[in-house]
This record gives sequence, C-alpha cells and structure tokens, in this order.
Amino acid sequence: MDRNEELLIKRAQRGNIEAFEELIQQYDARIMKVTYDMLNNVEDARDVYQDIFIKVYRAISKFRFQSEFYTWLFRIAINTCINYRKKRTKNRGVSLDELQEKQREHWELTGNPEEIDPEKHVLNEELNETINQGIRKLSNQQRAVFVLRHYHGYKLRQIAEILECSEGTVKNYLFRATKKMQEMLSSYHKI
Repeated sequence: MDRNEELLIKRAQRGNIEAFEELIQQYDARIMKVTYDMLNNVEDARDVYQDIFIKVYRAISKFRFQSEFYTWLFRIAINTCINYRKKRTKNRGVSLDELQEKQREHWELTGNPEEIDPEKHVLNEELNETINQGIRKLSNQQRAVFVLRHYHGYKLRQIAEILECSEGTVKNYLFRATKKMQEMLSSYHKI
C-alpha cells in the first residue's frame, strides 16, 4: 500500500468524505466489473455495487491495515455478491431490457454487425451463453475464484487473501470450477 492510499484511508476513517470518494475512485471500475462478473446482470450489479460502497463506508473505521486495502475491499465485494446470489430467487425471468443491454454491449465490443460473419456470430453468441450458464452453475466460492482468476487476473495468493482461505483451498475451487466449465464447453472444443 502506498503512502497516499494510507493517508486517504486514515482521513476517511476520521469521516472525511472527500478522502473516501478519492479512495473509492481508484477501485470503483474494478469493483463494478467484478460485481457484474459475479452476478452477470447489469441491474443487479449496479444495485449490489451501491450496497458494497455503503458497507465499505460504514466499515472503513474497522480497517486495521493488516492487509492491502484492495484485498479488504474485494472481500466485501465478493461476500456481498455471494449473499445477494443466495437471496435472489432461482427462477428469475429474463427481461427484454436485459437482453437488449447485452446485445448493445456485444456490438460495442465486436463492432459493426455487418462486418461479422453470421455463422461466427451465432457460434459466439451460443458460446457466450454456454459460458454464462456454466458460471451460474458454479458454487459461490468456485464462481468467485474462477471470476477473480480468469476475468480479473488475480494470482492464487491474492485470491486466498480476498476470500480469507488457504491457497490450497483456492486451487481446489479453481480445479473444480475449471473441470465443470470444461465439461460444459466440451462440445465447443470440437468446433
């Protein structure tokens, strides 16, 4: 942790809102991304994102500098996502707005629809949906490890710190998640 971050945390712990906002600005995009990756729904991610920073604001006085700030922050984010997923109903309908939002995000990432081979487009859409279904079927811990490792590039040691478990446990979750994902995607391997 650098000196500037430490000073911002100490000022935020004394109630300085500007310091808290400056501190959070350093992490807000990464927290939003991990929240979306854990929940796979834009609206849910936005709601949970707000809850995360409310929790962080209320708990910042308890931060004791025994770990990196990002580790503490991501632990709150992951736990909030896990708790949200537990509360969320299993048979949730898909909204038209959500589908349109995913399509818009897809075109922003891939470019002009006329430039895309229709067959590749269909295969990519199917593959993306299969990946998302597979991730939704992972346990909360497996999903957290898989998302932090493969979507955010964290090392196993960092993930262990975030989840407050051993590296061996993280390796176990990652192995099981990877095996499940490989099974789900085995038909695409041939293509």
